[in-house]
Amino acid sequence: MVRKTVTLVFCDVEDSTPLGEQLDPEALRGVWSRYHDTAREVLERHGGTIEKFVGDAVLGVFGIPVVHEDDALRAVRAAVELRGELARLNDELEAAYGITIGVRTGIHTGEVYAGDPAQGDPFATGDAVVVAQRLEATAIAGEILVGDATIRLVRDAVTAEPTPALTLKGKSEPVDAWRLLDVEPDAAGVARRMDSPLIGRAAELDALLAELDRAVSDRACRIVTIVGEPGIGKSRLAAELIATARTDTLVLEGRCLPYGNGITYWPLVEVIRDLDLETVLGSEPDGETARARILEAIGRAEPRSRARVSSRRRTAE
Repeated sequence: MVRKTVTLVFCDVEDSTPLGEQLDPEALRGVWSRYHDTAREVLERHGGTIEKFVGDAVLGVFGIPVVHEDDALRAVRAAVELRGELARLNDELEAAYGITIGVRTGIHTGEVYAGDPAQGDPFATGDAVVVAQRLEATAIAGEILVGDATIRLVRDAVTAEPTPALTLKGKSEPVDAWRLLDVEPDAAGVARRMDSPLIGRAAELDALLAELDRAVSDRACRIVTIVGEPGIGKSRLAAELIATARTDTLVLEGRCLPYGNGITYWPLVEVIRDLDLETVLGSEPDGETARARILEAIGRAEPRSRARVSSRRRTAE
């Protein structure tokens, strides 16, 4: 057993008891299975772990067994995506059974006492679990209430509005909470400060600038990898390179997303998002071929078969 700081997502169906009167047991079981499967798929896609299903309640944990530096951001993204998926599920449930389910969600970050799931121990116990559940119980259907500790970790990536301090069962003091409205798809949870002086990195910066000068003079690619533990300033060093680069240097930036589907070429997508490929490659001998291959790789090219048909049409005309 270990102590860990995690972010918990607690979901529950509002006023689910009447569903048992409207549906026969087999149909009701089908509804809960669809709900549970949807919740599991979304939460696990963002790196969360399902601790348990209790009736119509779902508890997902971000930070167990694997810790990510953006667990809080993953949790709020998962909650917003799950809200959208459940809206689509409700369309199907209404068509099939004439019912819909309203899900309330609470999110909170804090320290828990965590066991080893492989040994059958509870994943997480502690006050943070209780607060997440109490936030969920306070929310209304379709609402996501987020504790202040979580908001501090994701404030630059979310749209949220404060609620009056909440009096939660079992808590001696009112709890600050926020109503989560939306999450920016590509934003970092907390914006990095780049306005403080860069100290102790002169040698590394000089080495990067020297490699840049060689690339420009040789008109050839050079690859430089900055390696180090999280938080030591790799991103800041790269930003300083860009800020001090030669004025005749065109800087293009792309990044790898930490998780997700269909993101193999995401850095390439970001690099050429605002780049006019026709201008850059127009004078190159194989410029048109290179442009077509790049657009094809990121899914922005016209299918080749369609392009050939268009070409034949123009020839015929």
